[in-house]
Amino acid sequence: MHWVNAVVMLVMITSGWGIYDDDVIIRGFSFSSFWRLGDWAAWSLNWHFAGMWFLVINGLIYLTYGFVTGRFRQKLLPIRPADVVQTVVDTLHFKIAHEDITVYNAVQKLLYIIVILAGISQVITGLAIWKPVQFSGLVSLLGGFQTTRMLHFAGMAVIVGFLIVHVALALLVPKTVWAMLAGGPRVSADSQVQAHLVRRGHTA
Repeated sequence: MHWVNAVVMLVMITSGWGIYDDDVIIRGFSFSSFWRLGDWAAWSLNWHFAGMWFLVINGLIYLTYGFVTGRFRQKLLPIRPADVVQTVVDTLHFKIAHEDITVYNAVQKLLYIIVILAGISQVITGLAIWKPVQFSGLVSLLGGFQTTRMLHFAGMAVIVGFLIVHVALALLVPKTVWAMLAGGPRVSADSQVQAHLVRRGHTA
């Protein structure tokens, strides 16, 4: 699901840039053809709609799996503000403690929650833009068609920012890259118990 999301998000982002260039939101700002998927708006739309189905289906499976198995609760909670600040300070000093890559630090937890919410908002605003007449109530709730477009654009910017930070942090801890490519790290029973204790706020 991780790699399907990675590929689909690249398709959605770059095709979205092609659609954006056909009717820019920020005057004077557009994307070079090098970064766009699709030679013109119609082709970009085709790519965008194709990617949308993969994103929605894969996203629903991912969310269902995360909630049903308790993975989200175990991996992403709790988040303590003090831990977030300390992790940011440590990262800026290139002191990233990541002996057990099965346990997310506070910044990772926060970023994952933000990008999940951003992904959900992209689907909602995208539907409103795609079918503004059929979803006229939703468009009105979001503040009108142009405001919805701006929200969709802002959501894209959040996801792009997440991808940049995500890749940068992965490169700073190279073993996480191999774990993502190999299907996850091998975890011993002792490591699983320790990770469970850490998530519950206890130390060995």
